[in-house]
Formats: sequence, C-alpha cells, structure tokens
Amino acid sequence: MVRETDDPELMEADEDLEDLALGEDYAFNPEFVRMVADALDRGDSERLRELLGALRAEDIADLMGFLSADDREELLPHLDPEVLGDVINELDTEIREDVLEHVSPAILAKALGEMDSDDAADVVDDLEEDKKAQVLAAMPEVERAAIETSLAYEDETAGRLMQREVVAAPQFWTVGQAIDHFRKEEDDLPELFFDVYVVDPSYKPVGAVPVSHLLRSRREIPLAQIMEQVTEIPVDMDQEEVAYIFDKYHLISAPVVEPGGRLVGQITVDDIVGVIQAESREDILALAGVSDGARHGDVLDIVRSRLPWLLLNTLTAAVAVSVIQVFEAQIAQIVTLAVLMPIVASLGGNGATQTLTVAVRALASRELSAVNAVRTVTRELMVGLLNGAILAVVTGVAVYLLFGELRLALAFGAALIINMFMAALAGALVPLVLDRMGRDPAVSSAVFVTFVTDFTGFFAFLGLAALILM
Repeated sequence: MVRETDDPELMEADEDLEDLALGEDYAFNPEFVRMVADALDRGDSERLRELLGALRAEDIADLMGFLSADDREELLPHLDPEVLGDVINELDTEIREDVLEHVSPAILAKALGEMDSDDAADVVDDLEEDKKAQVLAAMPEVERAAIETSLAYEDETAGRLMQREVVAAPQFWTVGQAIDHFRKEEDDLPELFFDVYVVDPSYKPVGAVPVSHLLRSRREIPLAQIMEQVTEIPVDMDQEEVAYIFDKYHLISAPVVEPGGRLVGQITVDDIVGVIQAESREDILALAGVSDGARHGDVLDIVRSRLPWLLLNTLTAAVAVSVIQVFEAQIAQIVTLAVLMPIVASLGGNGATQTLTVAVRALASRELSAVNAVRTVTRELMVGLLNGAILAVVTGVAVYLLFGELRLALAFGAALIINMFMAALAGALVPLVLDRMGRDPAVSSAVFVTFVTDFTGFFAFLGLAALILM
C-alpha cells in the first residue's frame, strides 16, 4: 500500500525520497527505479511502502513503464484500492491490459468504485468478457448501472467520454439554496466540477453557473439571473468533434444530453486533454505507418502492423524507378546522371513531407477545409516554386562547379523546380482527397506522396537531360 501519514519526520523522509525519485524535469532517476526493483526482488514490503509513499499515483503509473512484467505483478499487492484505481487510470493501454490480468475481480471492483464513472467504464471495457462479468457482479448496483450505461454508447463518442456525475440545480433556486444543498450532499458530488448546470423541470440544461460566479454572488440572487449560455454536447458526438468544440469555445466543462435534450452527464477539460493527446499521438504515428503498441507489443504483432505499408511502398517505389529503365541508354552514356537523380527525388521528398505534415495537422484541427482549400493549396504551390527556384540556383551552381557542364546544371535545376512544385501539390492535395473520400489522411498519404516525388524527380531530370544533353 502507499503510506499516508501526518508524522513530520516521516513526511520529511518522503520529501527526500521524492527528490531522489524525480529530477527537475520530473523524469525518473534510474537509481530510484533500481531501488524499487531491488526491494521487489528481496520481497522487502516495508521498503516498498517507503519508496511508493513518496510518489503520486501518476508517478507510480510512470514507474510501471520502467519495470518488467514480473515486477509489476509483484508491485500490485502493495497498492491500496483507492491508489490502484488512480494508477490504472494513468497507465498506457498496453501496460494497463497486462496489469488488469493480475488484479482480482474483488480488488478491481473496489478500485473502480474510487474512480469517476467515465474512467471506470474505460477500464472495464478493456477486460475479458468473463472477468468483466465478475468485476461488475462485485460492484454496488448503482456503480454497476452507471458503468453499464456508459458502455452502451459507441466507443470514442461523448457518451463514452462523459462522466455521469453532474451538479445540477433547478432554475428557481437561489445561490444560497444551491450552496446549502451542495454542502449537505457533498458525498454525492463529483470529485471535480467547474459548473452548476441549471435545468428545467424536464431536466434539460437551460444554462450554467461557473463555481467562481456562484461563490462571488449574494445568497438571495436566483441562479437564473447569473447563469450563462451553455454549449450542449450530443451524447453520440465523436470525441474529436467534442475536442474541437472545447478548443473553439474555450470550455472548461460542458453538459452531455440525450437526443431529447435531457442532461445525462458532463465532459470536463481534463478528459479533453487526454483526447487531444491521444489523437495527436495517433496521427503522428500514422504518418509513419506505425502504432503506439510498438513500445510494448510483441515482435510479430509489430511486424504485422508495419509490413503492409512497407509492401505498398515497395510497389510504388518499383513503379517510380521503372522510369529509369526508359532512360537506360542516356544513363549509360552520362554516368553523372545516376549520381544526381537521387538528389532531385530526395529534395522533393523532403519538401513534400513538410507540406504533408502541415496539411494533415490543419485537417485534424479543422483549419483546412473546402472553404480555404484553394487558397491553402495555392500558397503551398508558391512556397514550393520559390523553394525550388532557390535550391535550383544553389545546387545548379554546385553541379556546374563540380562537373563543368552548364547544360547538365540547367537540367538539374529545372528538374528540381518541377519536382518541388509537384511535391507541394501532392503534399497538399493528397490528404485533402483522402479526407474527402472518408479515409484517414495521416495513415496513407505518405506512401502516395513519396511515389509522386520519386516518379516526378526521376522522370523530370532524366527527361530534361535527354532533351538538353543528347
């Protein structure tokens, strides 16, 4: 278990251990990790309680990532259910699945009872069906019903993201009535809330009163007089849409409503931060054709996830380099062409990657749409042309100085301008087209863009060289 104490000497010892555990950047000190592993090897429960007592739940979750699977299993019995719930909530998906296998249904049911309903539902959803049934059976009826209701909603929607615990008050209440009621019912309130939702008799939100406004207002003032406009979130809205609304309107929390408008839960900004991080990480990894499981997954699983994209890339690369065969006679006469043509393709690929990254990010953040697509593509084309012209002058001079052939330098520079233009065009258009087709542009754009720059680079340089030099 994690120790909690009011003893000044023990608290000072915990602070010293915390300084040892984490550096100024809050990263773990390798020596502290070794101390934990050593205590686990020796079965020293007292030392483990001392070491873990200096850490927050988030730090313990971070520590789990540095331990082996066997060490993690040994560590679990030393965590109280309350702390265990917080730790499980902070674990990476792959590690959490491993940890959940080694926690008994009874202990896990207690841990889930200490969590918000949305976090508890997320954990239960990761369980195998038989263990899920055992855990739910061990929970109190009210908590079990809340989790089962959350699980009834589609994954990655507002219904799955929301917590069912909300603070609501009728619009005819005064500030004083609301505060007195909340203090009397404090055990039933969410652990964290920012707004009091003002509801009508059918339990539909008509406004919201920020807690800061509530505390600053006089007791006799009606809630309806100080409430603000509320932004409702439909229960079936995709979580990316929810994150966009939170970002656009700078929300701290928002009520979630059923199709009829009835209040069923709330989403808070801490949930949205997690969504934004998860979606950003997913897009970054998708650009490279990999998944987050690579950090902890099985070798064969990782190979299966990456190999299809590599095979597709092999096919597109084969088509791109097939153009070289068309100019085999010219390359045989001027060997220098074989030296220079990869440079044209490589520079075009780098330029395309820059444009592609900007485009995918803009699509994800709703900064790029049909409204401004023409303007955005035109701007990227101008950037590509300007970059190509500058690089053509610099590299063209270098080619002339190295090989002493003006026509070769001109062919190289012109090919570079053409390829940089096509790189900008492909980098901007490919993700737009894929997005319009309902495909994730982060997943497959890179393969097609690379094909365009390789094919164009080889064809433009070798074709121009054949026209100018032969």
